[in-house]
Formats: sequence, structure tokens, C-alpha cells
Amino acid sequence: MEQMKFISASQVKNVLTFELLIPQMEKALAKFSDKKVVQPVRSVIPVKEYGGFFGLMPSLCSEDNVLATKLVSFYPNNKDVPTHNAVIAMFNASNGVPEVIVDGEVITAMRTAAVSAVATKFLSNKNPKVLALLGSGVQARSHYQALSTLYKFEEIRIWGRTKTNVELLASELNGIACQTAEDAVKEADVIVTVTSSTIPILKKEWVKPGAHINAVGACRPDWQEIDPELMRLVSLFVDSRDAALTESGDVILSKADIEAEVGEVILGKNGGRKTATDVTLFKSLGLAIEDALSAKLVCDLLSSSYSS
Repeated sequence: MEQMKFISASQVKNVLTFELLIPQMEKALAKFSDKKVVQPVRSVIPVKEYGGFFGLMPSLCSEDNVLATKLVSFYPNNKDVPTHNAVIAMFNASNGVPEVIVDGEVITAMRTAAVSAVATKFLSNKNPKVLALLGSGVQARSHYQALSTLYKFEEIRIWGRTKTNVELLASELNGIACQTAEDAVKEADVIVTVTSSTIPILKKEWVKPGAHINAVGACRPDWQEIDPELMRLVSLFVDSRDAALTESGDVILSKADIEAEVGEVILGKNGGRKTATDVTLFKSLGLAIEDALSAKLVCDLLSSSYSS
């Protein structure tokens, strides 16, 4: 057996762009909802003494000859190192031989934002002008970059619990540092929640008719970012029904009805947004196939660059 290859975070960063990744994530969501992917809901074990979690995310897409698993840790209390750390192990689908290990830090940040961009493309009103970011970390930056690939926002509003981080991000993005979450989201066309909060930080009365929300935090069944009343009001879309009903406190605790998977909207099996005044919400939890197809894209791009 040949020596297994390792692809570093810097190599991923050098070749992966949102212009390439967003269409790949659209494909991943569609394939998942079209039942062309085999993957269980992720297995997660708590690392209680450090407030962390460790997850296993395997997937198979025979159509793309992709067999992979992501190993991911989530330590929300980390200060000097990333809260999310991961590797993606790629296997040969025809014989099961492991071939490549890809650093998952950059892929996790980028594919999460790229999936939100796909959801926004299919669920938001056209030509959104005001973007609100609730959160000021890695995912806030990544979501701004992904969404700005599709839209030219006239105003970026940012709120978070750490004032210095909010002010730094606002300076980077030429945005507005807001004192409260309410100030950030009022009149926003697209709202992104990317916090580590375990209790609701986005209220129903703040959200204007016709807004679209990408709810990305609160990835545990007992955590919430979104006001339950707002959850029951919105047209709710998810990446996976099974995952949402197992992992998402926003969905489970509010008992909100799921309209459809975003993949079903992409496939034309669901019409998505019904009216211009509906509030749509995409609850993102992350699918193993998103990581697998992101890693495949990176491998293909690197292979192409080596041969050219």
C-alpha cells in the first residue's frame, strides 16, 4: 500500500474558494435529499471534564466514488486554539483502502458558510441589502465571505458578546459594531447566528417580514439560539430532517414544524419561500457528505495543480 497522503490546512486554503465550494455544497445537499448518500446521524461523545464534544461523521456517495469520515472535536471554551478541530479521512470506495487525510479546520469553516450561502440563494428574497451577523468569530468571517460571493450588501451589522472582537470584525468588514442583537437585526434582510450561546439570542419581534435567517450555532439538543416563538413562526428548512430532530435544540425544544430539507428545494420537490413577507429560517447542523465532497474538491484541485 502506498504511503497515505496528508493535506494541510495551508494547502486547503491555497486552492479552495467559495466560488468553487458553493456549487459543490449545492450538489451535496441535493444528493443527500435525493437519497444518493449513505450516512448516519453523527455519533457524539461528551468530554465532560473539558466541556468538549467529539464526533464521528462517515458518509458514502457511490455516484462520486467517495467514501470518507470526518473526525471532529468541538471545545466551545477554547481561547487560544480553535473551538473546532477536525480531520477528514478519505478511503478508496472500490476497495476500502485509506488514501488521504485532509486537515478539516479550513474545510469546516468554509463548507458551513458555503451551505448557508446555498440556503440563502434558494430561500431569501432577491437582492438582499442588509446583512446581520450575530457572532464575531471564525464562522462570522466565513459567512460574510461566502455570502458576499453571491450578494453585494450595502450594510453589514455585527453583534457579539465580546466588544473588542465585534469592533475588530466591524473594522475588517467595514461594518457597524452594534451594541445589542436587536440593533443588529432590525431591518436586516439576511441574519446569521453563529454564537456559542446555549439560550436564545434572536427574538421574534426584532425580525422584519421577508427576512431570511441562517441559524448555525446551538448544535446540541439542549442548546438554543433562536426564540421558540420565532421558530414556530418561520418557514423552517434544514439540511437533514433526521439530524434536526436528533441534534437541534432550536427545533426539538420549540416543536417547530419542518417545511423541507434545502436539498428538496434545490431538486424542485419543495417550492421554498411562499411569499415575499414570509420569514424563512435554515437550521444548519452540517452533513458528513458536505465534508466529504469538500475534501474531494480539494484533492481534485491539488491534483490538477500538480499535473499542470
